[in-house]
Amino acid sequence: MAERRPKIVIGADHGGFTLKDKIKKFLEKEGYKVEDVGTYSSEPCDYPRFAYEAAKKVSGRKTQKGILICKTGTGMAVVANKLSGVRAGVCLSKADAKSARQHNDTNVLVLAATKTSPGKTRGIVRTWLRTKALKGRHARRVRQIKELEKRKGAA
Repeated sequence: MAERRPKIVIGADHGGFTLKDKIKKFLEKEGYKVEDVGTYSSEPCDYPRFAYEAAKKVSGRKTQKGILICKTGTGMAVVANKLSGVRAGVCLSKADAKSARQHNDTNVLVLAATKTSPGKTRGIVRTWLRTKALKGRHARRVRQIKELEKRKGAA
């Protein structure tokens, strides 16, 4: 029986547009269904809109995983992590991707277009998608994050 691939939402600003299109083609070739929430050109735009649209799909459980790309990854991660249930992490290497999945059970991968080549990025994406979250103390910590989320704004 063939492995069932999760649907992935992908979004980028103008700084990540070119890399987004390459990742999208790579994912589709690997058998993933990809929902692209934009941007659709290299014209200057504001990243919060695209980060929000993608993270909203993950938060609302319309898709299991998301990938966001901007020049550094920081802005996208900040926005994505504002939404309930989203655990977004910037990954610049396969080791980062493995750790982000194993230790933090990230469900949104954030990439930095100016810091990773398309070839390196494919390895990061592949590692992130294939790595499972660890149990034990790591699962306990993810549960603690979820509890903090429930109390957000209560401080």
